[in-house]
Order: sequence, then structure tokens, then C-alpha cells
Amino acid sequence: MPAFAHPATAAQTFSPRKRWAVLAVILSADVLDLLDSTITNIAAPTIAEDLHGGEALIQWLGAGYALALGVLLVAGGRLGDRYGRRRLFLIGITGFTLASIACGLAPAPGAIIVARLVQGAFGALLIPQGFGILGAVFPRDQIGKAFSAFAPVMGISAVGGPLLAGVLIDADILGLGWRSMFLINIVLGGIAILAAAKLLPEDTGDPDVAVDGIGSGLLAAAMLGLLSGLITGSTSGWTLVPIALVVGGTVFFGLFCHRQRTAESPLIKPSLLGNRGFTSGLILGVVFFAAVSGILYALSLFMQNGLGYPPLNAALGLAPIAVGIVIASIASYRLIGRLGRDLVLIGLAITLTGTGWLLALVLTAGTTVGAWALVPPVLIIGLGMGTCFGTIYDVTIGDIGPREAGSASGSLSAVQQLSNAIGAAVVTTVYFTALADGGEARAMTHSLAAVAAVTVVCCGLVRLLPRKALPQDHQ
Repeated sequence: MPAFAHPATAAQTFSPRKRWAVLAVILSADVLDLLDSTITNIAAPTIAEDLHGGEALIQWLGAGYALALGVLLVAGGRLGDRYGRRRLFLIGITGFTLASIACGLAPAPGAIIVARLVQGAFGALLIPQGFGILGAVFPRDQIGKAFSAFAPVMGISAVGGPLLAGVLIDADILGLGWRSMFLINIVLGGIAILAAAKLLPEDTGDPDVAVDGIGSGLLAAAMLGLLSGLITGSTSGWTLVPIALVVGGTVFFGLFCHRQRTAESPLIKPSLLGNRGFTSGLILGVVFFAAVSGILYALSLFMQNGLGYPPLNAALGLAPIAVGIVIASIASYRLIGRLGRDLVLIGLAITLTGTGWLLALVLTAGTTVGAWALVPPVLIIGLGMGTCFGTIYDVTIGDIGPREAGSASGSLSAVQQLSNAIGAAVVTTVYFTALADGGEARAMTHSLAAVAAVTVVCCGLVRLLPRKALPQDHQ
């Protein structure tokens, strides 16, 4: 823990009341991040219509934030180690709040896309600092209790994000419409900034910690090229420009991979990529997380544009997914030690069941499907997602040594965010391509069929994972 020279001493200087106040500050930052990453699931069609951004804006609203967050997440953690976690936390929360204001005031599609990218970048500076700060404030015998607060708070936030978006859009406070979703961060972010400046412990950082800026830059160029090409091609046709963007992104990704093999302090340790279980879990995670994050966007589009739901009703329609995620995540934590990779397969099977049920409903009823008929399959999809979310990566690092577990977990968290960006772009591309050929019902069936096919592929990868998860005391 290089950013805190004497964590045990630091913990002793904090009263119990102040420790829990610090935890509240860290939780508030994570809540802001989760709220702002989920609100566009509901708000994207409204924002695109208001700013005349079309399908491309809908895709970028989902992909842009997760892209910037994922690309810079590992580098953000190392910057905190080098320059001090308190300093990076304050920079991150301040920049995040200012970028939120820029989102709320955006006059055009390009402006809000850039603001979302900046918001994600500052989120990548903010989020990785939390666990390190808590490790310096809480004694070892209490740190587990502090970390246990994250699951229920994050679960409530996952449910509350889309609902908050729907309520604020429908309320149209001061005529701001969707803009109030971002401008509310003036208050929330402002309180968090003041509390962090007052409560977080001082730390000096470690100037010997290396940050691979070149690797981060190559990864950013690769992902921007690939996603820009995919979105441009799906909305404007596959002309020379989107093809060149995809080719350029592929070249930069190749350069990034080369950099990881040759850099002194790469973002992903080469030894991790040489571990079959880790690489298999990495691939499975990329594919699965991309599919399920994309289906959330497709469901929101179908509910609002196909079924005619207002934003609040669409948020309520998606709520069973969040409920299912919370329930299954809590249950999986208790089962992972006994079931290991079999629990991943169970989660994939549950996800496939819900997806197949929903596909059958849309095939038979189309845009006349009733709201209550959607609840069971949507809840089942959420249960499957919740079963897989924690277990895939817990199993993936099952045979990673304790010294590499931290690096592996950080890399996997970043990859999950990148998968969210990829999924938002790919599944909505499938949706809009099918929409042009046959309407909303056809678009939804194609999207669900693609997710089902991907889930089947993921089932085949499970046997390549380690049999058991890493013991809890090594994570």
C-alpha cells in the first residue's frame, strides 16, 4: 500500500465515527458513477430526439462513458499510488462534477459526446482510489465490515439510476427535461467534494510507481477507432471512412498488445495472459458483459419506441433486471466457494432461459406484448446477470497467485467497462440495422437472438476456467 506509508497508524488516528464518514464519502463517489452510467439506458432516446442526434448519439451515450472509464481505470489507480489517493480522488470528483454540468448544458450531439467521454475519464481517476483510502482508515479487523456496505448500496443505485432518470424526465423540473439528470450533480458532487476535502486522510504517494501512459494512449486510440467505425458504419453506411476507422483501431490494438509484452510496467502483466484460466475468463467476460450491457439498451429502445412507454414506465419495466441482479449477487457470494465455475454455467443458463422466453414473447406478440408479460423473463435475465457478474471474475483469478491477484482484479474491472462500451455499440448496431429492415419487433428479436447465441458460446468457454474461485482471504 505505497500511497500510505503507515496505514495502521493512520487507522488509529481516526475515530469510529470519522471512519464511517469516510466510507460514506467513498460510497457517494461510487453511487455517482453508477447513477451516471445507468441513466442513459433510459434517457438516450429522449436526449437524441431533443438534440437531433439520431441513432449515432444513442449509441455514443452508452459507449462513450464506459469507454473512457475502462481505458483509464488501471492507469487511474496507479496515478493514485504515485501522486496520492486523496489528491486523485479530489481531482476525479471535481472533474466528474464539472463534466456532468457540461453534459447538462450541452447544446449539440458532439458536445454531449465529448462531455460524456470527459466524465468517464475523471471517473477513472476517482473510482480506483476508494478501496486504498478505506484500507488506510479502517483497521484490518473492521475492513470487511466496511466493504460489505458496497453491495447493498450499489444494488440500490443500480435500481435507482434508471428510475431517477425516468422521474426527472417526466417531472421536467424548470423545463430542463433530461438535463436535470446531469445538473443534479451540482448538488451531489458539490457535497461530495466538500466532504472529501474535509475528511479524507493526507497521503504523499510513491514517486517510484510507474504509469504506462503510452499503453493507455494506444488502448484509447484502438477503442475509439473501433467504436467510431462501428457506429458510423451502422448509421451512415460502410463507406471508406468507417472502414478506415476500424482498420486503424485494429492496428492500434495490435500496437497496444505489443506494448504490453515489452513495457516495464504494462497495464496487464504478460504473466497473466500466459495463464489459460485467466485468458479464458477474460474472453468469456468480454463477450458476456458486452452482450448483457447491450441488451439493456435494446430493451429500453424497444419499450420506448416499440411499446410507446414514457421514460418512467420504461425505467419501471427494466427495474426487475436490477432486482434480479441484487438478489442473485447476494446469493452467489454464499455459493461461489462451493460451486466454483459450475455457478458461472448456472448463471449463463439462467440468462439464456430469460432471453429465450423474452424472444418467444416478442416473436408471438410483437409490439402488442403486455407490460406484465415482460416481468418474468426480464427478472430471470437479471438473476442470470447477477449470478455471473461476480462469479466470472472470481473464478477467473482462481489459480492466480496472491501477488498477482490485485493486478488481475484491476485489469478485469477495466475490461468489464470496455465490454460495456463494446456491447452498447454492437447490440444497438444489430438493433438499428434490423429496425431499418422490418420495424421494432424485428429489431428486438434480432438483438435477443444475438445475445442468446453469444450466451451459448460463453457456456462452451466455462470448462476452460479454473474449477474454484480464489479464496476470499487472497482477494
